[in-house]
Amino acid sequence: MRIALLSAGAGWHVRDLQRAAARLGQDAVAVDFRRLSAGVAHQPDTLTGFDSVLVRTMPPGSLEQVVFRMDLLHRVQARGLAVLNPPRAVETCVDKYLATAYLDAAGLRVPPTVACQHADAALEAFASLGGDVVVKPVFGSEGRGMVRVCDPEMAWRTFRTLERTQSVLYLQQFIPHPGWDVRVFVLGGRVLTAMRRYSNGDWRTNVAQGGRGEVVQVSAEEERLALSAAAALGAPLAGVDLLPGPQGEWYVLEVNAVPGWRALAPVTGVDVAAAVIDFLVHEYRVR
Repeated sequence: MRIALLSAGAGWHVRDLQRAAARLGQDAVAVDFRRLSAGVAHQPDTLTGFDSVLVRTMPPGSLEQVVFRMDLLHRVQARGLAVLNPPRAVETCVDKYLATAYLDAAGLRVPPTVACQHADAALEAFASLGGDVVVKPVFGSEGRGMVRVCDPEMAWRTFRTLERTQSVLYLQQFIPHPGWDVRVFVLGGRVLTAMRRYSNGDWRTNVAQGGRGEVVQVSAEEERLALSAAAALGAPLAGVDLLPGPQGEWYVLEVNAVPGWRALAPVTGVDVAAAVIDFLVHEYRVR
């Protein structure tokens, strides 16, 4: 099978996937999202000649560029290529507001959340959410750009600044937690592996922000939540973040449709790249 690894270059994850593909007798080729072209009326496109597509990352771009990239993924999926994750899942998961709304609609517990476009509305939400919120970029990952705001003056400054940059103001109630969460790696309707992520003197537990991980065996409830969250967003491949609340309840924080495993693999001892390639080649089918 000839696999297109859609990315922004030949980074660590792409190289790991190529290593795993070669060991499994498959041909995995790095394809830069920014170099994609499309053809109509029997004209070829960049993905002509590939049997499947693995979406590894979505590099920054203008609205037109991002929409075009997703259009092309929809078209190649429609003509029979296996696209992992499906374009609709990528679109949903990358949008924190939409993903949270879908999770809530599926009956999963998520932090109380408000998304708005005006600082005055955000200040009202700040008060209604208890005066202690996490402000996140609607599009973002690895904990970048997140800030905890628990002071009214800082809230005013933060929200006015975001309003001036024409950002959507996305606020979630801060959930007191024991300093760790659980990242569950879901693949094809099952839990492949999981790790507990501990913060490093911060409220954020992301390993990319200095946290550390340790292997963990998820409970039946944690497994149910992770699988339900991935299914709710239509993502066969997903990194699901679960956070324990102050009363022992579980919150679904996020579902990542292009999850990394650079920290996860050595912590758990699982060859994640090999599992992903094997699933794509032998189990995954266009739906």
